[in-house]
Amino acid sequence: MPQKKYSKKTAKKVHATRRKNYFFRRKVLLAILLIALVGTGFYLKKTVSYYYAIYFNKFVHRKLHNTESETVRIQKIISDNLDKTYGFDISHYQNKEDINWDSLSIGNRTIPLEFVVMRATMGNRNADKHFDDFWEMAKKQELIRGAYHFYRADEDPVRQANNFLENVKLESGDLPPILDIEKIPKRKTNEKLIEDLKVWCRIVEEAYGKKPIIYTYYHYYKDFLKGEFDDYPLWLANYNDVPAPSPDWEWDFWQFTENGIVHGINTKVDLDIYNGSSWSLKRLTLD
Repeated sequence: MPQKKYSKKTAKKVHATRRKNYFFRRKVLLAILLIALVGTGFYLKKTVSYYYAIYFNKFVHRKLHNTESETVRIQKIISDNLDKTYGFDISHYQNKEDINWDSLSIGNRTIPLEFVVMRATMGNRNADKHFDDFWEMAKKQELIRGAYHFYRADEDPVRQANNFLENVKLESGDLPPILDIEKIPKRKTNEKLIEDLKVWCRIVEEAYGKKPIIYTYYHYYKDFLKGEFDDYPLWLANYNDVPAPSPDWEWDFWQFTENGIVHGINTKVDLDIYNGSSWSLKRLTLD
């Protein structure tokens, strides 16, 4: 069969078409490879960030120590509550550079920390200087987040509630608002304090549609609050050598030490137990 001959003009046109098709196929192939690379990157983002932290952004852990009695007490509480969910709480007392958010765990790195609670506001108008940074970092690490207001007993409950609402934008999957009450008023009666706390709770509950969590110390709750907030989730602080934060009533969270040593944090922090599984903790969060 004789070879087909083209005119110079036709040959040039055929060559241009082939060249165009060649570059089109290359672009399609590069686009497919780019999509595959980006998809793989999203799929492996945690693994990539983990190895990046190991090789390029190394976090030097300080050696922190507790007394022998505190170490034994913490270990006993952890071993007795392995079926529960662990977290920690922080404020501006922790420096941003002291926390490596990639790998937070306790119990010789065998127990992951699954939630974090952070101080957001204090009193009528103050806000924690690290809250916004900590809040964003916790979201990036997909931790369950909680924000608390430190209540100043002699200040105005309405202004304090508005201070919290102006500075905290809770989202679906976050814990309900948390009210931290630890102090006895100097210029108010205890009855007036209870009335004011209920005002704060009512304003915040109306904003988020869920009852706030009440945080306080065991003896403070026993002496001042018991019987007034029985239908609210309860978070008790008790640092004594006890099997539970309260022998008398149900509890939701237990802050069991202020001397927590965490892999990934270069300062001691408060450690908490949620009295249930991570699944039930998610059921407590906002819709």
